[in-house]
Amino acid sequence: MLLFTPGPTPVPQNVRNAMSDETMHHRTPEFEAIFEETRKHLFKLFKTDEVVMIASSGTGAMEAAVINLCHNTLLNVNSGKFGERFGKIAKANGLGSQEIKNEWNTPVSVEAIVSALKSDSSIDAIAVQISESAGGLRHPVEEIAKAAKEINPNIMIIADGITAVGVESIDITNIDCLIAGSQKALMLPPGLSILGLSNSAIEKIGAGKGYYLNLATEIAKQRENTTAWTAATTLIIGLLEVLKMIEVDGGIDKLYADTEVRSNAVGSALEALGLHIYPKSPAKSMTTIDDENASEIRNLLKEKFDVNVAGGQDHLKGKIFRINQMGLISNYEMAWVVNAVELSLDKLGRRKYDGTANRIFNEITFAMAK
Repeated sequence: MLLFTPGPTPVPQNVRNAMSDETMHHRTPEFEAIFEETRKHLFKLFKTDEVVMIASSGTGAMEAAVINLCHNTLLNVNSGKFGERFGKIAKANGLGSQEIKNEWNTPVSVEAIVSALKSDSSIDAIAVQISESAGGLRHPVEEIAKAAKEINPNIMIIADGITAVGVESIDITNIDCLIAGSQKALMLPPGLSILGLSNSAIEKIGAGKGYYLNLATEIAKQRENTTAWTAATTLIIGLLEVLKMIEVDGGIDKLYADTEVRSNAVGSALEALGLHIYPKSPAKSMTTIDDENASEIRNLLKEKFDVNVAGGQDHLKGKIFRINQMGLISNYEMAWVVNAVELSLDKLGRRKYDGTANRIFNEITFAMAK
């Protein structure tokens, strides 16, 4: 079965091999050396002033960012399940909450952010997804961050990059906290999250908030190449293997370029079949198709062609399917996925199979590879 859900993504064999070695104690010089090397690679990936690893899913990092960087009111952008989650985190921790809500295919406008900031001076942090994976949407986060900082230089910009870090180059000039999760472009099992922090964020964190998710405690410990609490040793060993593998494969810039080509090739191939891309501003991490036969297509892909793609949630359940484009993906596997979609449409009587999707995917992929 080919796993093409936008998280969890497939874990490469050499990474599985690295994680299957003997269990290592986290309070040893041997693990501290691995931790130190992993941090060095993460600084190259995030390009932030500090990086912190937490043994949690991405939601844990989201909550850590909110409670440590928002002291008054959080403005969150809700264009999907994960944008909505930021608002719920703020309320659960007794913080003020303002929300800009759009349909899941619609990116937030810079003007809406500016208007909200000007109407509520208590807003001291903004939380927004770079790539909102509920619908495969890309928000203009860099533009939002720049405009917000022009209004209030001290405002904290929290950017959920869980389906963006390792997918595309992110301008972190005005971003104070960039969040990543292990099970996306980093090609690991779930359970490890990472926060890239600016010096301004570190200053605002101060003594930190919370207990387990206290970022001040973690920053102090991780600068000593250890963790405040029990480290996710196996996942960190796997992460180091992933980051070294990316470097050997040509580096992070090559990974970004390959992902962009793959994104263009998949989108073009599926549009040539008459399918419609759901978000108005698609993320590079996945292609999301809205279709009246979305459930039937997903079932056929899994049962007839051994391809597992994701569906939709809430009001989009049964109305969309999402195909992963993150990580180190072989061209022949991706070609089979678009080919399988075309074969599924044939089985549904929608269009006669003629190899269009495979042809267009290969033309774009290999033309760019020359």
